[in-house]
Amino acid sequence: MTSPDESDLQSPRSPLDRIARPALALGAGALVALSLPPWGFWPLAFIGIALFDLTLSDTTSRAGRARRGWLFGAGWMFLGMGWMIQLTGPGYVVAAAIFAGFHAGAAVIGTTTAAGGRWGLLARPIAHTLVEALRFSFPFGGVPLATLGISQVGGPLSDVVRVGGVILLTWVTFQFGFAIVPGVRAARRRIDNDAIDTSKDADLEAASSDRAVTVALCLAIAAVAASVVAPSGTDTGDTLRIAVVQGGGEQGTSALDVPSIVVTERHLEATRTIDPDPDLDLVFWPENTIDVDTFDTSDVVPLVVAEADRLGVPIAVGLTEDVRVDGKRRFTNAHVVVTPDGEIFSRYDKVRRVPFGEYVPLRSVIERISSAVDRVGDAVPGETPAVLELPDGQRLATVISWEVFFGGRAREGVALGSEMIVNPTNGASYTGTIVQTQQVASSRLRAIETGRWVAQAAPTGFSAFVSPDGEVLDRTTQREQRVITRDIPLREGSTWYVSLGDRPFIVALLIGLVALLALDVRSRRSTSPDRR
Repeated sequence: MTSPDESDLQSPRSPLDRIARPALALGAGALVALSLPPWGFWPLAFIGIALFDLTLSDTTSRAGRARRGWLFGAGWMFLGMGWMIQLTGPGYVVAAAIFAGFHAGAAVIGTTTAAGGRWGLLARPIAHTLVEALRFSFPFGGVPLATLGISQVGGPLSDVVRVGGVILLTWVTFQFGFAIVPGVRAARRRIDNDAIDTSKDADLEAASSDRAVTVALCLAIAAVAASVVAPSGTDTGDTLRIAVVQGGGEQGTSALDVPSIVVTERHLEATRTIDPDPDLDLVFWPENTIDVDTFDTSDVVPLVVAEADRLGVPIAVGLTEDVRVDGKRRFTNAHVVVTPDGEIFSRYDKVRRVPFGEYVPLRSVIERISSAVDRVGDAVPGETPAVLELPDGQRLATVISWEVFFGGRAREGVALGSEMIVNPTNGASYTGTIVQTQQVASSRLRAIETGRWVAQAAPTGFSAFVSPDGEVLDRTTQREQRVITRDIPLREGSTWYVSLGDRPFIVALLIGLVALLALDVRSRRSTSPDRR
């Protein structure tokens, strides 16, 4: 008796087939990538997942499934995370390869003998969702770019995040995608069965497969139905008039290319175009617009205070300060609210740092290989809640740049009573629009998840407002200098995601996968030679 691995190796295949199936897996991953911004044709994600599922149908070996899973992940990650090559070429290759490896593991786990057959339609989406969830925390604290949830923010399933955040949206997307091929086969079987007589065993097998399709679709549809009735927050009746300032400038530049004072002056220049308005409540600057040793005593403070005094409103500015920790030079990345009388009313320091951008993981090891790590500083992570307070008492959930990709950061601020979300960011280091458009998409997810408006400010684009239903308003173009102003309705109340977070859904998926694997073990025992 041969093992599944051996029988798979022994099955005859043409040279063309040996190339076509792996190529199809790679192409399927590329279709998922093309469903992401800046391309953003969301139906491609379902097509890519269905084609990937098709590539798994002709191999029973774990090695074969792992290869197909890795190729699927590689097509997805190497294209969808293409921005990262501008941050760190080696890091880009390693990160994309690692995340592709996650999906290689999921392809093996999700297609075991019993679970991969009758109930594999449930196991595969769960396994691939769990490895996507892993990307939000491992390695290096998580690199959640090019995620499946981002691809669906413009599609009909986006409201699912009000129920279970990006994790639930990812599972629903995988579940529908993996159901396409079995669903088509089930429909064809019904047509064929009506035309010809089939054996009793074939009828039982078909009925079992049909039940799996029905269960899978019912579960996914139930999640979508829940999003229709899920609370989305309500208006408090108050508004906050915000002027978002974009100073403008070239893309693809770093702090080493452009003196920080130039960035500050561009934003001061744009702020001076704002006319005094008794209804204006806040001027909002992007991340990293001021870079000084000590902000309180810097020459920039009087310039900011002068504008705040002229307009009669506080200005929230992005701040980078040099600090020394244990004798080593480091820096902070913070946002502060400066009042017209010069008081720093509140401050939030960024908690989630960008790996290889704001710190270097395994620095002592990597610096032996390359001196390029010397160009990357070491940011001090913040420890305070993700909230900025305004003098009039409003609370703003604050997620600085990278943090907008993590649903938990905005959720924390909203759970603490924030009535809207602000996302000061800085994508000036990257050419193209991959990072910038995926960041806008993430702001849309955070708005829908929490039922709050989002104001996003970037020094060179994109700046925008996002409504609680995910609509993008007043988006700027890249490089332009512009001020966008809008009355933002303040909101209260919690969505189910704000109340529950990600953990219950991750636990539920883990329990479901363990149950399916246990079913696999039971099935193997019942069909073993000794049992027979």
